This record gives sequence, structure tokens and C-alpha cells, in this order.
Amino acid sequence: MTSNTIPAHPAAKPAASTRRVFINDLVLECLIGVHRHEIDGSQRVRINLDLTVLESSNPIDDRLSNVLCYEDLILKVRQLSMSGHVNLVETLAENLADLCLRETAVLSVKVRVEKLDVFADAASVGIEINRPG
Repeated sequence: MTSNTIPAHPAAKPAASTRRVFINDLVLECLIGVHRHEIDGSQRVRINLDLTVLESSNPIDDRLSNVLCYEDLILKVRQLSMSGHVNLVETLAENLADLCLRETAVLSVKVRVEKLDVFADAASVGIEINRPG
């Protein structure tokens, strides 16, 4: 007797469970820009981060140590954003993506950086990037 069962393809494993960790509308003073007035003074930027995080096979057990702590992440973002002058929002966005991807469980990140006070007739200008881990 022959079996009619078709073996599963090795790549057909169930997808890993993930969660999204996000930081919305974090407004910081940054030294950013290429124009003289931007080099001489700080300006407001709004940062949004959306991280896809691999869930551990271990239970959360209502313990902060078992999840990605967004408070720690915000502290790191503040430190990076205030660590010195950068010319471009693209550079700040890439630096923020790199920071997020250094977290071991982070699979991917979307970073949005907006300068808030550039044009009187626009709420913001900026960049959004997506980076895989």
C-alpha cells in the first residue's frame, strides 16, 4: 500500500510569532541640518519607530525583563539624537534604525523622522525608512 501524503516542504515552517513595539510622536530638540541657522542651533524633530519583535518561546510572566522595554529604547533614542550634529534627516533615520536593530529580538524597523519648524505652511518635512534585521 502506498501513501498519498505529500511531505511538507522544508521551508514551509510555521511563521514565528511577533509583536509590534512602537514609539509615536517623540519630539526632541536636535542639532540637524545643512543651513547656517540649523548648524548654529537646535530644532524640533518628531520621531516615530515601529519595530517588529520576535516573541520568545518563554512566557512573558508579566516581567519587564522578558520583553523589549520601550522606556530603555526611548532613553537610547534621546541619547543618540542629542549626541551631536548631523546634516540630514536621512542620516538620523539610518542611525536610529541601526540602534533599533542592535536589539537582539528586533526583526525589522520602520523609522520616520520629521523636522517640525522648517516651513510655516507645512506641518513637517522628513523621511521614512524600512530596514530588515
